[in-house]
Amino acid sequence: MARGEAAPAWVGHVLVPLVNLALAFLVSGLIVLAIGEDPLEAVVILVRGAVGFEEAIGYTLYYATNIMFAGLAVAVAFHAGLFNIGGEGQAYIGGLGVGVALLAFDAHLPLPILLLISILASAAFGAAWAWIPGYLQARRGSHVVITTIMFNFIAFALMNYLLVNVLIQPGQMSPQSREFEPVAWLPFAHEALGWFGIQVTRSPLNLSLLWALACCLLVWLLIWRTRWGYRIRVVGGNEPAARYAGIDPAKVVIATMCVSGALAGFVGLNEIMGVQHRLLLNFTAGYGFVGIAAALMGRNHPLGIILASLLFGALYQGGAELAFEMPRITRELVVVIQGLVILFSGALEHMLRPRIEAMFRRPAPAGGEG
Repeated sequence: MARGEAAPAWVGHVLVPLVNLALAFLVSGLIVLAIGEDPLEAVVILVRGAVGFEEAIGYTLYYATNIMFAGLAVAVAFHAGLFNIGGEGQAYIGGLGVGVALLAFDAHLPLPILLLISILASAAFGAAWAWIPGYLQARRGSHVVITTIMFNFIAFALMNYLLVNVLIQPGQMSPQSREFEPVAWLPFAHEALGWFGIQVTRSPLNLSLLWALACCLLVWLLIWRTRWGYRIRVVGGNEPAARYAGIDPAKVVIATMCVSGALAGFVGLNEIMGVQHRLLLNFTAGYGFVGIAAALMGRNHPLGIILASLLFGALYQGGAELAFEMPRITRELVVVIQGLVILFSGALEHMLRPRIEAMFRRPAPAGGEG
């Protein structure tokens, strides 16, 4: 019997994720219906709350910025065969780097230099926190999944100690640093647009979104347009073959984890320099874990991660509006909806893939081998 050719690439990269997403929302609609609410009305409120007015769009893009950084961190590691689920801790420590840098220099340097220092500090601190699990995986055989989970908790404990005992603003009880000087605040999007005479509603969205998009481009160039990116993909695809070709997998693993940690650390740039303007506890708010879902849903490609981040950003913002407009739909139920998206886009990703691809598979030419 003739063997069919593979389905077009767009089927696996576009159609299958869309079908999985539709199934997730279908099941979510059934849950909303079961609690006595109208699913269609809930969808309208969700969409309007996410993109229906200027402030909502700002919040959606603000959430998406953090998820983009975290998703890129997961994707880079994944291409090397590593499952870095320590983005939460790496983002936390990256924020510590931003906070320490700004506390030290905000009274002495202008914004452009402070921004450069903050980018370098967040990358360095995040990379250093990821280097340890990378080294343990490459040189000691400790599984990176276990060590990155452990380092999340260590990061939380370290931040608690520092903010309670070292970096706390004198004379206050709340565990947070002093506020940075205004010169060290990353401009908000509404302020930057105002420079060009464009007036928009105030929101937490700031110029770190531009850096997130730049990082997407840089990651694409790294993974698919550089020799080092080729080494990363070879190690992730077939480590024995990489070793046979003269590539040192241990060096690739350690370096890739450092890049991954640096990307996660940029969450601190958005939150600490862009929004909070001080160092405080729990500013990561789970973005490191949502980044895992964004990377899976985006097929570990920067463009896919951008789209997935926008989706999860919309669910964050639209879900908040939905919980306000429909009291029966609580924040916990919104988290369930997000979880269903993750479930169908991640764990059940291949459930319908064979059938969908079979519908678009081209038959082999007559006379092909059986």
